[in-house]
Amino acid sequence: MNSILITGSNRGLGLEWARQYGQSGWRVYATCRYPDQADALQQLCQTYPTMSMHRLDVTRAEEIRNVVEQLQGAPIDLLINNAGVYIEKYQQDSLGSIDYEAWRDSFNVNSLGAVRLTEALLENIARSEKRLVVAVTSHMGSIAEIEGPGSYAYRSSKAALNAAMKGISLELAPRAIGILLLHPGWVRTRMGGMDATLSTEQSVKGMRKIIENYSRRMSGQFYRYDGSKIPW
Repeated sequence: MNSILITGSNRGLGLEWARQYGQSGWRVYATCRYPDQADALQQLCQTYPTMSMHRLDVTRAEEIRNVVEQLQGAPIDLLINNAGVYIEKYQQDSLGSIDYEAWRDSFNVNSLGAVRLTEALLENIARSEKRLVVAVTSHMGSIAEIEGPGSYAYRSSKAALNAAMKGISLELAPRAIGILLLHPGWVRTRMGGMDATLSTEQSVKGMRKIIENYSRRMSGQFYRYDGSKIPW
């Protein structure tokens, strides 16, 4: 049975990743910061017997260690680094009003969190058949696609994630472990807002298609949910 671990599974894209892979019969390790408050995810775990829920804040080393221990060496075919924050979406971030502490928090979750977890689960991934790590990033992390001011913390944290994962893809190539950087599109979630053009189902289906068609030459590449490549 193929296995997947997903971060930020309590709502939005993370919940949809869990739903679709649970429906497909995968062994799903669904993680989130507050399992006792994740009603929708709890319901999914009751629906799909191959799904389990685990407490994980990707900024907390002890919680990462706990998840690794809970896995007991089980192989992870697909790691979805989905957890992320967009703090300045809800506050001013123009020059003169930048919250540098929030900027640090953005890096801690969006950049360091994905690298921490990938590093911690490396041997589990190496034991699997598919050996694939996905970083859910954003086209806002593409320097080539910056067309206006603002969102400095989010943009820079996603650009840093992209750069780190590109480098990691080269380090892991000799072990046949792949890295994909995927932009989900503009999705109707709490982060994307209700005016967004895509449902979570459409976005995840598109990203799953890229994953299903993955070959080693694609490792370290940056794609939109529709399969088109994004410039760095």
